[in-house]
Amino acid sequence: MEDSELLCTSRSEERRLNGHCRWSAHTRTLDSKMVEDFRRRLKYFFMNPCEKYRARGRKPWKLMLQILKIAIITVQLVSFGLSNEMMVTFKDENLMTFRHLFLKGYRDHHMGSYALYRKADVYDHIHYIINRYINLQNLTVANLAYESVDGKYAPLSVCQEFYRNSSIDPGNETFDIDPHIDKDCISIYPVQSFDHSGSATHVNFSLDFKRLLSVNIYLTLKTINLQTVRHHELPDCYDFHIMIMFDNRAHSGKIKVDVKNDVRIYECRDWNVEGTSGKNDYLLLSFDSVVILACFTSLILCTRSVINGIQLQFEFNIFFHAYFNKIVSWSDRMEFVNGWYILIIVSDTLTIAGSVLKIGIQTKYLTNYDVCSILLGTATMLVWVGVIRYLGFFKKYNILILTLRAAFPNVIRFCCCAAMIYLGYCFCGWIVLGPYHDKFRTLAKVTECLFSLINGDDMYATFLMMRHGGYMVWLFSRLYLYSFISLFIYMVLSLFIALITDTYETIKHHQQDKVPVSQLQAFIAECRDQPESGRYQTDEEPTVCCLSPCCCFG
Repeated sequence: MEDSELLCTSRSEERRLNGHCRWSAHTRTLDSKMVEDFRRRLKYFFMNPCEKYRARGRKPWKLMLQILKIAIITVQLVSFGLSNEMMVTFKDENLMTFRHLFLKGYRDHHMGSYALYRKADVYDHIHYIINRYINLQNLTVANLAYESVDGKYAPLSVCQEFYRNSSIDPGNETFDIDPHIDKDCISIYPVQSFDHSGSATHVNFSLDFKRLLSVNIYLTLKTINLQTVRHHELPDCYDFHIMIMFDNRAHSGKIKVDVKNDVRIYECRDWNVEGTSGKNDYLLLSFDSVVILACFTSLILCTRSVINGIQLQFEFNIFFHAYFNKIVSWSDRMEFVNGWYILIIVSDTLTIAGSVLKIGIQTKYLTNYDVCSILLGTATMLVWVGVIRYLGFFKKYNILILTLRAAFPNVIRFCCCAAMIYLGYCFCGWIVLGPYHDKFRTLAKVTECLFSLINGDDMYATFLMMRHGGYMVWLFSRLYLYSFISLFIYMVLSLFIALITDTYETIKHHQQDKVPVSQLQAFIAECRDQPESGRYQTDEEPTVCCLSPCCCFG
């Protein structure tokens, strides 16, 4: 700001017109050095790290930090992924064990098909679960134990939910119902007297199936995940809170049975593994601390670079307005905001948050593996996507980045328009075909089915699975599917590809002809000084730019 005002005041009165400093041929020689210096400064700002090193000999420390960060974040993710894999496998295998232990006649089929249809079967299955729980120690090959509270084993609870009052007579087409839901529970301890008989068939409870909504059986079992010892990790203790649900809410004559499992993971109270200490845990915690430190440093540096770019953008806007009396377009202004820095900032933030959660999981203060997995997985994905930026330093690879950046606004606008048509088909298919087609039963299934059809997946099966619902519905389904497939595959997808292809051809044409595509690039292109020329060594950058460790990323 001060430089532009100084330039304005040093010019003669005849150069002033309507309060603006105007660029003219008479004064070009007087201001050429200032213009060339600023142009050279802009060119240096947009150089890549290799060019900046050749221009001023400034080592690309931040580039080295980013490469190091890619390596350590990947190692951290692999380490957490292996540990998470063992935990998930252990949980899934225990859930399968509980189904085989407590569900009578269970085979490895889909749980949605496990259902009961007779009253006697419901009573029989409930008694079977109780007997299995009581005799668990004599049945299972796993290291399972009952939960103990105040020196007593925790009971198994059988809870039924039912309408408070109802009188239903389908024959006379009459009913009288109180929709309030009551809950009644009984507790069964493993050490009760019927242990000796090995049977719990005389447990006193009855079910009114006309009012019954569900029967839920709650039990808690404890175990230890010993497989981590082979991977030099301390075993964790697990509490499995199991709920076996007999669902009769539909009152359709089909009682669906499902097993749900809620897990709590914590550090075992007393442990001893021969030849093992907590050294590995300390190494992992130290490594996670190094990751947090590296990402925090990168976060600060990239934030400063973004701020420096914004400051230089304001300077260029003032300079361009003072010398050329023109307004800089928003597209040129956004050139100073490096999207890769934003990507790195988001990645660093997610990595720091995920690493903190990972430390909490390793120290057993937290057990939220899902949130930690999402944070670390997304951060690692963004880090590896950022590798494309370094490939962009080579001209043959840079065209991909330029095409994606140039096509992105048009692609977003196109997708917004196509989404309106897509949602229209989703709602129509859900309401019309839902009763007759499994893939259109819910709105979520409709969106997944139509997206699969766009990509040419499972087309014939979608046509074939249409159940007969009358000639009119069948004819509508054919018109619906044919029109959707034709519209989106032959028109929408073709236009989508054409947008990207056209952008690619435009970028390729500009690269071959070396035609600047913006005012900013045209202004910088007039600077013919090469990085090796030594002209950049004499420039004195403002302190804010010289102190920016991200300058070497350009």
